[in-house]
Amino acid sequence: MSNNLINPIEPLNSQELKEHYDNMVRKPTFSSYAIKNYIKTRFTSLIVTKESLAEYSYGEIFNPFQNLALLNARQWNFFLVGLCGWTWDAFDYFAVSLNASKIATSLDVTVKDVTWGITLVLMLRSVGSILFGLWGDRYGRKWPYIANMVLLIVLQIGLGFIKTYKQFLAVRALFGIAMGGMFGNCAACALDDCPKKARGIVSGLFQEGYALGYLLVVVFQRAITDNSSHTWRALFWFSAGPPVIFITWRFFLPETDAFVKQQERMNASDKIGGFVVDGKKAVKQYWLILIYLVLLMSGFNFMSHGSQDLYPTLLTEQLHYGDDRSTVTNSVANLGAIFGGAIFGHFSTFIGRRLSILIAVVLGGAMIYPWAFLTNSGINAGAFFLQCGVQGAWGVVPIHLSELSPPGYRSLVAGLAYQLGNLCSSASSTIEATIGERFPIEGEPGIYNYSKVMAIFMGCVFGYMLIITFVGPEYKGADLDVSRDDVIVVGDENVESFDSTEKQMQSATHIETKV
Repeated sequence: MSNNLINPIEPLNSQELKEHYDNMVRKPTFSSYAIKNYIKTRFTSLIVTKESLAEYSYGEIFNPFQNLALLNARQWNFFLVGLCGWTWDAFDYFAVSLNASKIATSLDVTVKDVTWGITLVLMLRSVGSILFGLWGDRYGRKWPYIANMVLLIVLQIGLGFIKTYKQFLAVRALFGIAMGGMFGNCAACALDDCPKKARGIVSGLFQEGYALGYLLVVVFQRAITDNSSHTWRALFWFSAGPPVIFITWRFFLPETDAFVKQQERMNASDKIGGFVVDGKKAVKQYWLILIYLVLLMSGFNFMSHGSQDLYPTLLTEQLHYGDDRSTVTNSVANLGAIFGGAIFGHFSTFIGRRLSILIAVVLGGAMIYPWAFLTNSGINAGAFFLQCGVQGAWGVVPIHLSELSPPGYRSLVAGLAYQLGNLCSSASSTIEATIGERFPIEGEPGIYNYSKVMAIFMGCVFGYMLIITFVGPEYKGADLDVSRDDVIVVGDENVESFDSTEKQMQSATHIETKV
């Protein structure tokens, strides 16, 4: 592709140029110096300096919602429609988790058989993330979003009419493909135009749409499933209704400003050729980060599914909780998740993405015992704070993934990394259910000690998350615009380092992008 001269543009000062190059992703090098420097910065980059905190007022730091005022009406619409899509993805997913025992009874299979339906969804999500991610990055976020929602409506209605276990598995497989496209496009829609200072809190609130979906399905489970002659089937029929509203809402919204700029860039050259060339360049620069993202998201998905999918079964089967008590505990857990996601997502703006995740993981690990082993009302506190830690870490994920992904392929890469992580962790509930059968509770045939299995499982996952987060990269505050990785030319020379004087940097009057 030929060089593109962007003109006119305001002069760039030294700080702007420094931030640009700090956040530019280059091809990885494996010299001894580069490796030693990277290892050293894994420690030093976690330190929060007074200078970095001085950029923010006390109100911005200690009031999580102050920065939300920076969003205009257009940005609020993009955020909320993305949030609604992600929330309903969770509603559809957890409707099966909450009804595993009821579906098993209805189809004359075991709970472990039903968990294979959960596993199948997680395994096939990566297919959807590729299909809908490429569609979203190339042609826009709107129509992939609408197509996803239409598929979910059809499949939810269909699931309510299944008669056999094979039909159940077939419909859940299609669910996996449809759900796979949701995260990348919804996150891009919510965060594309978000003001930089508000990204942390917006990321946390967006991600906790998943906890909100879980909370909503818990409430409607009690209101619909437990009071209908159609039991679990009625819940799936109900869930096909709200997406009609989301489809209408998204239809009347335009594309985000960030995507429009991306389209203008591609339109200046051969559209398909430019998309392919940019893709090859992105792979060369980001291949190591892409591998890391899959490893990171595998840990995240093991952490969430390992603590959530089989927990309702633990409460009802092992602890013999009734419908009301189980509803309360699951609701408290999801309120903790929403609280944690908002708080840790917000503070990641000031203390960094990695440090926020590490603190949240330590909190979750400290809560394993009360979450798994208490049988009195104290279990509610354990569930609240464990999910506060788990989903607090997750609250950083949308913006952390967005900042680490190639700007022009953010929907694809963020969604694919997320769903490949889901693929790696897809057997979480099945693993727990299978191992749980090795620990029968004495005197209670058919009842297993899920508490012990889930506690050991989560301890291992939290340990892995501490390691994988610590060794990983971070680009907090990186520009999400497609020009982030462009080489800036000052005068006739590329500014590849900051050995040049401030005077030279401030003389920049144009940017030449070399793609």
